[in-house]
Amino acid sequence: MLKFLKNTLTLILFICIIGTSFFVGKYFGSSQCRICAPEELNFSLFWEGYQQIKNDFVNSGEIDEQKIIYGALSGMAKSLEDPYTIFLDPEETKIFLEDTEGVFEGVGMEIGLRDGQLTVIAPLEKTPAQKAGIRSGDIIVKIDDTFTNNIMTEEAVKIIRGEKGTEVSLMIMRDGWEKPEEFNIERGIIEIPSLEWELMSSSEGKEDIAYLKLYQFSSQAESDFKEAASEILKGPAERIILDLRNNPGGYLHVAKNISGWFLEKGKVVVIEDFNGKEKEKVYNSQGPSTLLSYPVVILINRGTASGSEILAGALRDNKSIKLIGEKSFGKGCVQEVKKLSDGSTLKITVANWLTPERVSISDEGLEPDIEVEMTEEDYLQGKDPQLEKAIEVIKEIR
Repeated sequence: MLKFLKNTLTLILFICIIGTSFFVGKYFGSSQCRICAPEELNFSLFWEGYQQIKNDFVNSGEIDEQKIIYGALSGMAKSLEDPYTIFLDPEETKIFLEDTEGVFEGVGMEIGLRDGQLTVIAPLEKTPAQKAGIRSGDIIVKIDDTFTNNIMTEEAVKIIRGEKGTEVSLMIMRDGWEKPEEFNIERGIIEIPSLEWELMSSSEGKEDIAYLKLYQFSSQAESDFKEAASEILKGPAERIILDLRNNPGGYLHVAKNISGWFLEKGKVVVIEDFNGKEKEKVYNSQGPSTLLSYPVVILINRGTASGSEILAGALRDNKSIKLIGEKSFGKGCVQEVKKLSDGSTLKITVANWLTPERVSISDEGLEPDIEVEMTEEDYLQGKDPQLEKAIEVIKEIR
């Protein structure tokens, strides 16, 4: 009987860890459960290790068995050495879902691992992080009393997050600095806008440049873009500056659909490369193509990542639109979100993104056609030479 129970529990653990999945593409959708394991997999080894811990750990009465399961799942994800393939427990899953809705409490910045270091992808617009002076490319050395070497992104997010009015200390290292500096940031309620736009004057004094800044590709961004595009079409603008700086991405379908405003219907927006595991998936523009005739330039920097790299790459490859600024972040991989039975999730990298001309976004990023760096003096004096260059360039486009 004991052997039967042991084998039954082993099977249940196996199903929980390996088999239960919830396939949603880029967001939650229909479930597909599947169990597959190589014949040589000796899963009894997990049970053996569990029993040794249960029997011999000095404080065995304090063992949280659920944490052991979560630790095993997290360890499996970490063993792949892919910073974007991760396990999220129910609490971390809740934080992830809050991020996609665009309202949460914290300091307001997108972070990720770059060359093994916890790095700021982008401080989000009008947030405590941005107001405190955090910048794209900053390396987070320590969070409060926790050093970040060997820390996973989601663990760092949990530490940084907190209630409005509380404070978090970030030890930051930045290019050009001799030693890290401490930033004490008061947490707040983070409500991230999707975009803002305004008319700007050309040298002739006419307000004929639409400056459109996309902050993220949230669920709200598509409808906000449609409204902005309608206003641009009815107004005096004759050319567009599309600012994708510090845009960390968001939903793929939103980035694809916004691309369709600038591209002919049927043009390739992005290609998903599954490394031979399955046929490539090509995403094409569905229109409406109503901004097709407008001259456009695009601003990018180290905080331009994921969906914003897709949009920039699609417009560059299809229309030879100039990219101005700094090299983008290089987050060009596809994660599928698998929901597990207790509300935890696995985010698994399943493919890499290629631009229409088959340039891999992953790791490399997009090189600007016209490189313009922001210096420390520019930041301190509130100057924006990248935007100034964009205005200069677009005035010459007919």
